[in-house]
Amino acid sequence: MAKIPKRLAPKKYIENKDSETPEREGTKGFNRRDFLKTAAVVGGSALIGSYATASASKDLSGWPDRYGCLTDLTKCVGCRSCEKACNEVNNLPKPETSFDDGSVFKEKRRPTAKAYTVVNRYKNPKDEGTPIYRKVQCNHCNEPACASACPIHAYTKTKEGAVLYDPEKCFGCRYCMIACPFYVPAYDYESALEPKIVKCVMCYDRIKTGGIPACAEACPAGTITFGKRKDLIKLARKKIAETPDRYIDHIYGEHEAGGTSWMYISGVPFEQLDFPTNIPNRPIIEETKGFLGAVPVVFTVWPALFGMCYAALRHRETMEEDKDQNSKKGVEK
Repeated sequence: MAKIPKRLAPKKYIENKDSETPEREGTKGFNRRDFLKTAAVVGGSALIGSYATASASKDLSGWPDRYGCLTDLTKCVGCRSCEKACNEVNNLPKPETSFDDGSVFKEKRRPTAKAYTVVNRYKNPKDEGTPIYRKVQCNHCNEPACASACPIHAYTKTKEGAVLYDPEKCFGCRYCMIACPFYVPAYDYESALEPKIVKCVMCYDRIKTGGIPACAEACPAGTITFGKRKDLIKLARKKIAETPDRYIDHIYGEHEAGGTSWMYISGVPFEQLDFPTNIPNRPIIEETKGFLGAVPVVFTVWPALFGMCYAALRHRETMEEDKDQNSKKGVEK
């Protein structure tokens, strides 16, 4: 059984001080203050029905200069160069089927622990001889439901636009998988003793150093454009206005779920390409305010309590392992 290597996202990340969110640091273990803070936030929010506002709207909105990607589905040729580039930059295992094997298009695929992005093929209602290809990966929501659903803050929305995930905090509740309106986060079932979610991080390390996502760089057809989100929206509108016969008048991700950093334009309705089209045009967490206010506190507090206990145990085990290793080194000397 192949061992999944560590993902690209850094184990330790501190948000930029000039962002609109308070500084938040990820560590392997949680101290008592972290425990009490999380329990209070989750439990108290359930009592007053303001969890949505506390976890999403005030913390994650804004950042007008954040980056994003615009995928022009009319240009994609299904070469899967984006899949190959993503695989290499994230040090993922080689796929069972090579990247130039078109047999993978016989079924619809979703991102997994071994592939953070995939390309699917669809029939073209306008031209049966020319199929349509759709690239699938995390859409990096402006106010991500995964971050709001996570009881121990394993997700972080960065001012650059990427949504990061810290596997050192995760205890495997998988609430993020249920919360995501785009069905993106995947669970690494091959690491039963080290539960973790895996997904695209928009090549955050490359963006921070002035680069662009590997998939956008590798695409030979110019399907993916990387830039500031506000500029990508202008570009999309210009394309639609100049060639109305080529595109439908809709930028997917401009408003869906409150907006996403990864957006699309298409020549056919998005529902024909398996895009969720029943998503509200505001953050998903906003839809749950009334529900959370009526849920008994025990059902919202226990995940945080369980997560803290689990994280504390993992931290203790790590400390004991380090102590044993140091003792062995002392004996060897």
